[in-house]
Amino acid sequence: MNKKTSGLADRIPPKGWLVISLIAAIIVWTILSVLPKTSRSFPNVIVTIQQIKVMLDRGVLLTDIASSLISVSAGYVLGFVLALPMAILMAWYVPVRNVFQPWIVFIRNIPPLAYVPLIVMTAGVGRKPQIIVITIATFLIMCITIYQGVLNIDETLIRAARVLGAKDKDIFIRVIAPASLPFILTAVRLGASTALTTLIAAESTGASAGLGMRIRSLNSNYEAKPMLLYIILIGIIGITVEKAIRYAERRLTGWQEKIEV
Repeated sequence: MNKKTSGLADRIPPKGWLVISLIAAIIVWTILSVLPKTSRSFPNVIVTIQQIKVMLDRGVLLTDIASSLISVSAGYVLGFVLALPMAILMAWYVPVRNVFQPWIVFIRNIPPLAYVPLIVMTAGVGRKPQIIVITIATFLIMCITIYQGVLNIDETLIRAARVLGAKDKDIFIRVIAPASLPFILTAVRLGASTALTTLIAAESTGASAGLGMRIRSLNSNYEAKPMLLYIILIGIIGITVEKAIRYAERRLTGWQEKIEV
């Protein structure tokens, strides 16, 4: 249900609210930077921005960003490639659902940090275990989301297609794919968020570079200023990816009426 607002709030455009939100965040940030108990953990905005040059001078900032993006992208794509067919098979075939769904739900409730040591023991250190950890995390969230979407497709559409002589292949292409597209795109967005939130766990596998690895390193040396910068960078990357996916959602599912949050 859409709620109508009135008065001044109704006359402020979305970009205006974005500016207001940014100003409010900077005010809170500034307050935290001067309070005795939080000043060490939250250096002020200017000092934090200056850390860009500091980390560039150290020669690690761009390397860390590139390393994390490679691991996140590879794990994310692999997670989606595995999740899509598995979700469809689980929704379409009851035996597949009964065998795999309990284990997917079981593993989903285990934090990635719990199985990182096992992956390192199996795959060694470096890029490979990072990709495996991110793949597992993104696969689980995307598989469950797509599965729920396919499972909730109106049975009337499928029955009508069968009455008209459609084969399973035709039903997949002409009925299931279009009807489940909004859920697939939602899964893509949730998967991207999960890939980034799993980054620090993934890069605890002996990574030599990366945003998550650098945050842990800076934390060990009590360098709060660049550490805060790196945390903000992860957030910026995340919101940029989410905006891009939401744009694709609007273009591909403009026919669907929904409320965005």
